[in-house]
Amino acid sequence: MKTPKDKEEATGKSASSVKKETDTTTIRPELAEMIKRHSFGLEENRPEAAAKRQQKKQRMARANVEDFCDSGSFIEYGALAIAAQRGRRAEEDLISKTPADGLIAGIGSVNGSFFKDDKARCMVMAYDYTVLAGTQGFFNHKKMDRMLKLAYEQRLPLVLFAEGGGGRPGDVDAIGIMVAGLDLSTFGEFGKLSGRIPVVGVVSGPCFAGNAALLGCCDVIIATKNSNIGMGGPVMIEGGGLGIFKPEEIGPIDVQTQNGVVDIEVADDAEAVAAAKKYLAYFQGATPVWEAADQLRLRNLIPENSKRAYNVRTVIKALADTDSFLELRPKFGPGMITGFMRIEGRPFGVMANNCMHMAGAIEAEGADKAARLMQICNAHGLPIISLCDTPGFMVGPEIEKRAQVRHVCRMFVVGSHLTVPYFTVVLRRGYGLGAMAMARGGFHESFFTASWPTGEFGGMGIEGAIKAGFKKELAAIENPEEREKFYDMLVAQLYQRGKAINMASYLEIDSVIDPADTRKWIMQGIKSVPAKKHRKPGHSFIDPW
Repeated sequence: MKTPKDKEEATGKSASSVKKETDTTTIRPELAEMIKRHSFGLEENRPEAAAKRQQKKQRMARANVEDFCDSGSFIEYGALAIAAQRGRRAEEDLISKTPADGLIAGIGSVNGSFFKDDKARCMVMAYDYTVLAGTQGFFNHKKMDRMLKLAYEQRLPLVLFAEGGGGRPGDVDAIGIMVAGLDLSTFGEFGKLSGRIPVVGVVSGPCFAGNAALLGCCDVIIATKNSNIGMGGPVMIEGGGLGIFKPEEIGPIDVQTQNGVVDIEVADDAEAVAAAKKYLAYFQGATPVWEAADQLRLRNLIPENSKRAYNVRTVIKALADTDSFLELRPKFGPGMITGFMRIEGRPFGVMANNCMHMAGAIEAEGADKAARLMQICNAHGLPIISLCDTPGFMVGPEIEKRAQVRHVCRMFVVGSHLTVPYFTVVLRRGYGLGAMAMARGGFHESFFTASWPTGEFGGMGIEGAIKAGFKKELAAIENPEEREKFYDMLVAQLYQRGKAINMASYLEIDSVIDPADTRKWIMQGIKSVPAKKHRKPGHSFIDPW
């Protein structure tokens, strides 16, 4: 057995040096300094800031990041940054009051219990409202630019917690090297991510100016009920001579959900994080475990009376795996339902006409929703399911005031450029150009176009077609009863001609299927799609609108 003296002779080190090298309990000064510096950003060391958040029923930014990422997986970049205000404040004050310069940024795993490491990885950036109102400072811009470059190169999905007040005028240390700072690359680099990776924006509380500009570039915006979102906050509005307003008066949640800015409304921070994880999961792959309702239910969800309305969300939820449907923009463009769902664990984008609003006629706003869903799915490789029940595009003098011609035609243009599998299922009505738009431009443009037995078809609505096409014949019949009888006969003939089974016999649609077999058709369709082609060097962006 070697003595301490023997070890000293063998290694050339003193016994005390050897003991220090093997001592894992002693904290050396430089390590202690590092630990202390990192601790300034922790919630337990910021009791005043944490108390203010609790009063507002909001969580600290780090709590949201920790909740979003799998336990212990988050590694933070730039944690030791402080505000560029050394010229006006003591460094100790900046270290304690401006940790991370108000931007928490790093990489972690999300939904790792369902997906492998390469699918679970994600970049997270969170503005910290307790640090100078979550404003964008000199160093947190520099940090963000570094992270955006990594996200682009490594194709890391990005989730941005965007609460904050925009640009920060008080960073005096930057005065000697910049004037207005309009040459920074943050916004351009953030915009470049669109279509390349999933980009998710989350808001709780106020989000104005530069923070809102980044938020508006995201694929989807998840916002809590206490959110206020605007391209300018109170200071900017007052500075422009436009009046004095409280933050709560600018872009409240009821405004931003109805106008389409917010995609998903949630109650609080915890629900926002859960929604962000659920949304991101659609782009991480198929889940190995799933459940589904009894598909025989689908046979009875369309009313026997063709003039009766029904809730198409009930159809979507019955068709989808249990609890897998996530709807986007429910209060905007209510005639069109869009969102994501799973079948046998496989993620899909889904869009459907809502016959409970304007009988399912496609309006400008609904067309915008559908076109944008197509873009998101196409950019990130999700197949699309279209559930068609529409009398066509909405018409009339009033709808044309909303730029109907341009908006609805986005469905044709975007649909014709899709490269992902597209499946059309006609639930009931398939009339005119609107039905063609729901089928990617035409019934033979989808991978398959199938109809339930309740399907009915025509170049335009049957009643309208008869009134227009047989106007002279109807006018020539003087007896009102005889005229109505002739009209009813024509209606019956056209309904019979436009029945789904007759439509399929002319090969204008691919098949009429048992509603209970819809999942089977979709999954067999997916299995029949050729292997995915390699991406081109460039990529298509997703329209912010």
